[in-house]
Amino acid sequence: QVQLVESGGGLVQAGGSLRLSCAASGSIFSISTMGWYRQAPGKQREWVATITTGGSTGYANSVKGRFTISRDNTKNTMYLQMNSLKPEDTGVYYCRANRPTYGEYWGQGTQVTVSS
Repeated sequence: QVQLVESGGGLVQAGGSLRLSCAASGSIFSISTMGWYRQAPGKQREWVATITTGGSTGYANSVKGRFTISRDNTKNTMYLQMNSLKPEDTGVYYCRANRPTYGEYWGQGTQVTVSS
């Protein structure tokens, strides 16, 4: 099993920044791709960014150029640096980890609220 715990969410004004963290524990030795997703009120969960074990990254068009995903394998932690935040970035942010053969794991989420 893998446990994922997000932190770093909060309330910020438009144009501000936040850094989210996702700490992984448990059977982390075979985790491959990790990613961030978000869910706004009344909407479906959507993909935000992905990072592979080797450090390759991918971003949704809506956050490209503003958000940066990274991971520190020595600390078993993934990050999402969010700059130039907009009200439409508001939502619950979840981290996800994929373990090939075993499946995927999700954190409990952290709330991000961007005021206009």
